Parts: sequence; structure tokens; C-alpha cells
Amino acid sequence: MMSAPGNDLAAAYVRVRQASLALAAPLSAEDCCVQSMPDASPVKWHLAHTTWFFETFVLEPHEPGFAPFHPAFRVLFNSYYQGVGARHPRAQRGLITRPGLQQVLDYRAQVDARMQALLAGERAASLAALIALGLQHEQQHQELLLTDIKHLLSCNPLAPAYADAENPRVSVQPAALRWLPQDAGLQQIGHAGQGFAFDNEAPRHSVYLNAFALASRPVSNAEYQAFVDGGGYAEPGHWLSEGWDWLQAQRRTAPLYWQRQDAGGWAEFTLHGLQPLVPAQPVVHLSYYEADAYARWAGARLPTEAEWECAAPQLARPASTAQRLHPAAQAAPGEVWEWTQSSYAPYPGFRPAAGAVGEYNGKFMVNQYVLRGGSCASPPGHVRPTYRNFFPAGACWQFTGLRLARDL
Repeated sequence: MMSAPGNDLAAAYVRVRQASLALAAPLSAEDCCVQSMPDASPVKWHLAHTTWFFETFVLEPHEPGFAPFHPAFRVLFNSYYQGVGARHPRAQRGLITRPGLQQVLDYRAQVDARMQALLAGERAASLAALIALGLQHEQQHQELLLTDIKHLLSCNPLAPAYADAENPRVSVQPAALRWLPQDAGLQQIGHAGQGFAFDNEAPRHSVYLNAFALASRPVSNAEYQAFVDGGGYAEPGHWLSEGWDWLQAQRRTAPLYWQRQDAGGWAEFTLHGLQPLVPAQPVVHLSYYEADAYARWAGARLPTEAEWECAAPQLARPASTAQRLHPAAQAAPGEVWEWTQSSYAPYPGFRPAAGAVGEYNGKFMVNQYVLRGGSCASPPGHVRPTYRNFFPAGACWQFTGLRLARDL
């Protein structure tokens, strides 16, 4: 991985670890234990697994006289690191009623105290890059924690809110869409080496792009509603064959969390509970199949990840100062993860890190698509223009939307 963020790693450690606890604070112990589907994880598991990362990869090899908090946690809270050993099945994480939430919080507190002692010692500098990776990893889980609890709460017929809405959701129309042209030519993409980056963002390399244009903002609820109300989910001509099969199997007639109201309008389930659909806000919780079908219907296409990254300077936005619970109606990226048409694959010259940490990204480079830009739920400062998120084509429980592209 790349260099560590900032000079005060101990302060960054405290800040990130406390942020996870703050996200879990509105929830009950029962909320934190349940797993709503195999792709999601219980909040309690997120809190434990991110702690497991520091205990396993930092404390175990580097703490004098290391002893685990609990030997069984090595298996219970291992996610996918084959090099570490056995793992509890992902789809059965909701069956781990013990340890209870309080014991997981005690686990976090003990590991945090031991990490602070390590960070205060002479070895901290040599471990800075590994600890920085652990903090970035925890920030990824903070976003997952929100999306997973959203899915869980959506399964409750009471449609409970994770948190009260701070501001009323004003029903306004989206800003006019503009096309941002890009000339053909040889371009450089990938991380340039300054600041933190995951290994899959490198090496920086050259790509040739034909002339294209990128939309000035993501597709809005109002625009996507026209696709839904116009029969887009009933016309196979808009859909990839696999996407149409997915649509029929899921019996989907609208995006995840959309609900048609008795009066004929639409509402959507949010972390603020069930709310009226706001036309100007970006459409969210789309699968790759849905994003691709809409782009075809609109007479456009999804951008490649190289196109997205090269156009990113025109899409610049102020750094987000807070993690939010729903996308806002604004033109810049960072409100929804934006699907690209690019398969998730290694860059030329990519080499995974040695050891179990090398399993972090490289082994997932198959049967997935790249998303760019970050979302409202991404922690502040976590996302870069070179950041490569990735999910399988049918995934839609994340804050995923789309931005159109077209050839010139």
C-alpha cells in the first residue's frame, strides 16, 4: 500500500475508531446482531472485524508478549484472508449471538489501548503504512455498516428510521444536465504516489481515449422515474440478457427501496425512514444491470473508468465535511457511487503485496465492475479520483447510481 496519511497517526487512529462507535450508537443490541442477507454483515461483526484486523496484522506480529483477546475471535471475525486460517461462513455471521455486543465493545477497547501503546513506541514509524491501511479498511466498513443497517431496517414492516432527518426533503427539479466534452488523446490514470492509495489504484499508466462527453451530474430520481413509469422494466430490449434474467428472478419493477404510493407517486426507504421521492436527488441503489439499461434507454452509455478519472478535474467538489445518510441534489460527484462499464481488473504491472495483506484487493479482480466517485456515506477524506470501488453486477444495496457518457 501507499504512504500513511498525516503525521499524527495516533490521533488518526482514535478519530477513525471513535467514528465507528458513533455510527453504531443509535442502534440497539438487537439491531447490531442481525444479518438481513448474505451480502450484508451485522453491525457487531463490522465492529469486531475491524478490530480483528489490528489485532491480527499489527499486534500479533509486533506486540511484545502478544496474547489474543479471545482465541476464537481469530476464526469468528476473519473475513476472507485465507492466509490467516479458517473463517466462519459469511452468510452465517448473523448466527453469532455470542460474543454479545458488550464483549465486542470490550474487545475494541482492549485492542485500542494496546494499539495506543504500540503507536507511542519506537516501532510506530516502521508500521505506519500498515496501520494506515487498517484505518482506511475501517473507513470502508463504516460505509458498509450504514448500507447494511439500511437494508436490515428496510426489512422491518414498521419502516424504522436509523436517524431523524435533519432537513426537510424539498421536492424540486434537478439542475439542467450539461455535457462536458473531452478530446481524444493519450492520458495517464492511476495513483500518482502522493498520499494514501490502495494497491489496486496503481501503477499509474497510459491509456488512449477517443473523444467523449461526460454528463455534468448523476442521473436524477426524476429522470429515472420517467424510465420506470415509461415501462423500462417491462421492455427486454433495454437490458443485457443476464440483466433481464436478474430482473425476472428478482421480480423487480423499480429500484431497490422504491415504493409506489396509493396516490400514484413514489416514496423510497431511507436511513431516515420512508420518505417521498425527491425528483432532484440522484437515483440510488441501482445494480449495474439497471444503470446499463437506463443508459441504453436514454441513448447514451456508461463511461469507462478511465474516462471518468480523466474527466474528474471538471467534476471537482469541495471535500465533504461529514458523512451523510442520503444523497443530496448537487451536480458534483461524491453523492452516489457511479457505475462504469469497466470490468474490475489489474492495471498493467500490478503486483499484490506479500503475505495475507496481499489478499486485500487482487483476488477479487474477476466478475465485478468498477464504480467511481464515492457516496454520501463515504467517510470524509476517504475517497480520491483514482479510488476504484467494485461490486458484482447485481449488487444494489450500496449507494450506487450512474452518470451518463456518450461518444463524440
